[in-house]
Amino acid sequence: MPTEDLPETFHVTTDEQLRAVSNLTRHRIMAVLRFEPATITQIAERLGLAKGSSSYHVRLLERAGLVKVVRTRKVRGVTERYYAMAARSIELPDPGAGQPDVLMRHAVADLEASPADGERHVGMAHLRLTEEQFAQLGARLEALADEYRKLSDPSLPDASLVFALFHPAPRDQAEGAAK
Repeated sequence: MPTEDLPETFHVTTDEQLRAVSNLTRHRIMAVLRFEPATITQIAERLGLAKGSSSYHVRLLERAGLVKVVRTRKVRGVTERYYAMAARSIELPDPGAGQPDVLMRHAVADLEASPADGERHVGMAHLRLTEEQFAQLGARLEALADEYRKLSDPSLPDASLVFALFHPAPRDQAEGAAK
């Protein structure tokens, strides 16, 4: 099943699904499967995992409905399964006030694990915006990400884009949470 045939969004709604996406190894497996199907062996090689570990994590993702078998083939009497994402994107429920955001934690872990000598564009800006400007900026960021998502070519090296536009907690609340 080519990625063009995938549903647009998979909405994480159950505890099993949330546990499945909350694991960094499974997050990285889903990144491997985002553009093209792969076997357990291919996933293990790409991520530097043991084949058994790769199989365990893929089974959990499959059980949660996040990945699925899209084709099989016989190789020396063994059925080889090719897995792909169940949708182009995954939407997580709002973690709620004071709760860690799973995707941001994974993005930071991926950034920290990326080659230090590789090109990176990382920045942070503190802004003061009207609600209208805030909404416009959010829409522009999402449109820009969508524009480049459509240009993605599976034959090219992976690149991750992460953005977060939010109103931070008031200073007195943030200081209290840090104690």
